[in-house]
Amino acid sequence: MQAKSGIKAFRSNAKAARALWGPLSSFVTRSLRELTGTYGLSVPAGDLLLLEGRWYVTHAGLVRLGQRKRCSGINAILQKDFSDPSLSRWVFRATVYKSRGSRGFVGYGDADPSNCSTLVHGAEMRVAETRAVNRALRKAYGIGLCSVEELGSSRPSQSAPDPAHNEKHHHGNGSTNGQPRLRDQLSLLIRQYNLDPTLVKAYAANFCGTQTLSGAGRDLVESFISHLAVSAKENRDALICKLNSYSQPQEARP
Repeated sequence: MQAKSGIKAFRSNAKAARALWGPLSSFVTRSLRELTGTYGLSVPAGDLLLLEGRWYVTHAGLVRLGQRKRCSGINAILQKDFSDPSLSRWVFRATVYKSRGSRGFVGYGDADPSNCSTLVHGAEMRVAETRAVNRALRKAYGIGLCSVEELGSSRPSQSAPDPAHNEKHHHGNGSTNGQPRLRDQLSLLIRQYNLDPTLVKAYAANFCGTQTLSGAGRDLVESFISHLAVSAKENRDALICKLNSYSQPQEARP
């Protein structure tokens, strides 16, 4: 029964991945099969991103993995001796406890304007904390994949152009390296599935953990677009119900 469930999960992941990124190489397919079977990571849920033929795990995927594995707790502490608020440089130390009484798995994360996308400048502290937590979670559960949030400003760009660069230099409907801008991708999904743009933006901000979509980092926006595309294709009615919840006052949302 478990084997059948694993095969079903892999087929779902492969189908979603092809819908989002096109045909998959044999290497990418084998890697996806292993990630599905070993860690239960889900493409439709936004746990994984494919960038330049390599898989990257997301913060959301790592947190969900910790929940499935009954992680006992995560502690993140600012390293004041290595941080410099005047330079927007922050360093965090995170510890993941797989069970009560365990010694914990430690990971460090740093962020400053030089190693972050321009979209998250001003939010380096949050980026540093997320990177530290991701590294600790990867150590705890033996995940060799790098997380997208750990990539710096020089991250792969062929399959994911920098929207900030596009906004400055490509104000039309063009593209960079043959890829649509993130804003254009989102607009296309909204038109294709007849979604309310205001509710989509509210959902996106909540998904990315920011007050507004414009305050989210490029990697998080990419993850949301992937999640939205799969959700709309597989069950548009459920997605509409989810979006409608964002028309309610914030304190009344489920």
